[in-house]
Amino acid sequence: MTNAALVLEDGRVFRGEAYGALGVSLGEAVFSTGMTGYQETLTDPSYHRQIVVQTAPQIGNTGWNDEDDESARIWVAGYVVRDPARVPSNWRSTRGLEEELARQGVVGVSGVDTRMLTRHLRERGAMRAGVFSGDELGTAEEMLERVRGGPGMAGADLAGDVTTAEPYVVDAVGERRFRVAALDLGIKSNTPRMMAARGIEVHVLPLTSTYDEIAAIAPDGVFLSNGPGDPATQAHAVELTRAVLDRRIPLFGICFGNQILGRALGRETYKMRYGHRGINIPVIDVATGKVAITAQNHGFALEGEPGEEFDSDFGRVQLSHYCPNDGTVEGVRALDVPAFSVQYHPEAAAGPHDAAPLFDEFCNLMSGSAGGQTKGEGR
Repeated sequence: MTNAALVLEDGRVFRGEAYGALGVSLGEAVFSTGMTGYQETLTDPSYHRQIVVQTAPQIGNTGWNDEDDESARIWVAGYVVRDPARVPSNWRSTRGLEEELARQGVVGVSGVDTRMLTRHLRERGAMRAGVFSGDELGTAEEMLERVRGGPGMAGADLAGDVTTAEPYVVDAVGERRFRVAALDLGIKSNTPRMMAARGIEVHVLPLTSTYDEIAAIAPDGVFLSNGPGDPATQAHAVELTRAVLDRRIPLFGICFGNQILGRALGRETYKMRYGHRGINIPVIDVATGKVAITAQNHGFALEGEPGEEFDSDFGRVQLSHYCPNDGTVEGVRALDVPAFSVQYHPEAAAGPHDAAPLFDEFCNLMSGSAGGQTKGEGR
């Protein structure tokens, strides 16, 4: 048994046992309320440089498999759990969670009172933190000094760390109906898969792509993915989005992409106190009043009030969705150009599938303006 500790920048120390790799890892401490889907959480690029606290007390029961990864690696900076499974039990499991954490060098801590920790983060907010174990476990003062010397999330430019190095294509399943250029800000594997199932050929492009490179694909639509960091750092993605809007190419964004679209339409973003992370978060569509239970992972949000309409360089815009828990804006819809976005994850793996029809809405948008800049004039 090796001792370990989670140290928060406000001086709180939560001690436990080493779980995964030994060493030290710094990041932002956040909590996720999902009771399942920890493999998808760990491999979600949106969690880059974050130390994830699982609120569900028992983690690791279903082990680890080679099919459910949302990217090529684990992205979390550290992992904090209460009661790890001693033996995984699932027919798809090929190894244990702790084994995979150790294999990929992810430093974690178990045996922590995650309920107390979560309440602390709700009251004080997400903050810089560090996980320490083995030879890196020092005095509280030494560890705290290292934590406070680490980078914060506000102003963090992280999408470039997780984007694809080279373009790649995910072929449509069956007959191709549409071609989409997907800007990779930290895309999850299930997103192109969900679009491909609807007859979309998905061209996944690096964050550094230019508008001319997008236009060369002759896309019927453009997709802005999820991703990590502060959206205020993404000037290139915002300008690229404005170029797409100017040419009335149908556009759909999720999570980080929602913030990028909002900024392109003239709205500011802000850092939330502790964010929304989990697979059980309600969202209300202001147009219909319909509630969707959604998967989310974000620590920044768009400024504004639910249902608010405002003028932009591209016509009228409505803040179209919100979270009833705290009134956070959860969606944007342009009323005069073909573009919309949501703050949550319609690909939802693992998680609820209430939002999956948004991909069908994207298809309908492309049907109404097929061919983007060369064939359509918007809706």
